[in-house]
Amino acid sequence: MVVTDGDGRVLFCSPTKPGSCADITHARQLGLVKLLADGPAVEILADAGYQGLGAQTGGRVVTPPHRKFKKNAPDWYEEIHERQRKAHSSRRIRVEHGIAHLKNWPAGPPPRPPRARERHRPGRRRTAVSVTRPRSWPRHSRCEHQAPPTSSTPSCLPCTSS
Repeated sequence: MVVTDGDGRVLFCSPTKPGSCADITHARQLGLVKLLADGPAVEILADAGYQGLGAQTGGRVVTPPHRKFKKNAPDWYEEIHERQRKAHSSRRIRVEHGIAHLKNWPAGPPPRPPRARERHRPGRRRTAVSVTRPRSWPRHSRCEHQAPPTSSTPSCLPCTSS
């Protein structure tokens, strides 16, 4: 749950909880209902997830209009409902911008840089490079492995173990 001021600046952001929870239940668990019912006269523009809080908080929470007709609504009702819904949405747009601003910030560690990619040019072959010891290095007397010219003792594992 996010609370913003009239200009969309974030005033409060509630802690997250695992699992799904209805918006109105989350507001009740945080104590928002008691705070608004007993606190100063402020107007809170909420979305449809908070419908019903207006009656519990003395009209301090304003939600979009509830649909009275679900099927076969008269034309006059559709007009009124649409006008009320748009008026609420127009007043609440700054709140939505404040919430959207929070979503621009990543949660968690920064992303890892992309791995370096080998450039492939068409028409060229890729060749495997193997690293071997030079032929000028002498061979050990007990095995076929090569050792660097400066070493007097065998430096390969098979020669040291026998």
